[in-house]
Amino acid sequence: MAADRRQVRLEQLVRMLHTPVTLDDGRTVDVAASIGAAAPDMLGTRDLAALHRAAGAALYSGKHSGRAVLATAEQAAVPSINGRRAGRPGTAVWGEQHE
Repeated sequence: MAADRRQVRLEQLVRMLHTPVTLDDGRTVDVAASIGAAAPDMLGTRDLAALHRAAGAALYSGKHSGRAVLATAEQAAVPSINGRRAGRPGTAVWGEQHE
């Protein structure tokens, strides 16, 4: 999927998530979300830890704007997000199982 198409899809998701929710008692609650996403073909890696960090960096880039952000190579180079370090136990490569 092309980057521009991904960005359009992410923006559609943000708009859907910003739709107010009506509760059973009739009250309306506003909902908001920030989204960060990463794609293996755009970042040149299938390493889940790297993709997760890139998506996290993208999320923090758009957190206060209410936007969806598709990760860039610069965000993929971030060594940690919110205290999570690169290469921690339990990480894997997308499409491969590690025992």
